Amino acid sequence: MWTFALAVVVTVACAVAADRWIAARAASFVTHDMDRLGPADVALVLGTAPRVWQGRPNQFFERRMDAAAALWKAGKVRWLLVSGDNRARDYDEPTAMRAALIARGVPAQAIYRDSAGVRTLDSVLRASDVFGQKHYIVVSQRFHNERAVVLARLRGIEAWGYDAAEVDGALGLVPRLREYVARLRALYDMVAGTRPRHGGPPVVIGQDPPT
Repeated sequence: MWTFALAVVVTVACAVAADRWIAARAASFVTHDMDRLGPADVALVLGTAPRVWQGRPNQFFERRMDAAAALWKAGKVRWLLVSGDNRARDYDEPTAMRAALIARGVPAQAIYRDSAGVRTLDSVLRASDVFGQKHYIVVSQRFHNERAVVLARLRGIEAWGYDAAEVDGALGLVPRLREYVARLRALYDMVAGTRPRHGGPPVVIGQDPPT
C-alpha cells in the first residue's frame, strides 16, 4: 500500500515538474499575437478529432482551423501542412482539416496533408524529415504548442507556436489533464531519441503537388 502511494506521489511530482519545464522552455517561442511571429513558408497544423460526443463539433479542432486560416490570410505563411491520424478507414483527421480550411477560404493548392502524424512527435519530426521544413510555425492550443515546439527545437528545428483560442469549461479539462501524461512521455522521447513510426518519400512543399 505504501509502495503504491509513494509511486503515485513520485509520478505526480514528475508530471508537474515536466509540465513546468516544458512551459518554461517554450515560453519565448509561443504566442497568441500574430504580430510577434516572423514569416515562414509553412505552418504545421496539428490534428485532433473534428467531432466529439454525439457528433458535436470539437471546439479544439474548430479553433485550430480558425487560427490556421487567419495565419495564411495574413500572409505569415504560404502553405499549411495539416498533420494528423489516418490509421482507421472511417477516421481521417488531415482530410477533415483540409475541408475545414477550404471552407474558411484557404485554397486547396495551399494545403498539404501528412496522414502519418499519429503523435505530436511524429508530426513535428516528419515536417522536417519528410516535408523538408527546418523552420515552421506550429498551430494548436498553447498547451499543445509548448510541447510541440520543445520537441522540435531539441531536434534542431526552428519551430514557433501560434496559439489558437482555448476551450474553457469541462470540454477543455480532459485534454489539459491528459497533457501532464503527454509531457512525461515527451521527456522520455527526448532522452530516448524516439523517431517517427513511419517514414516516406520526400515531399517538396511548393513544388510537388499537394497531396
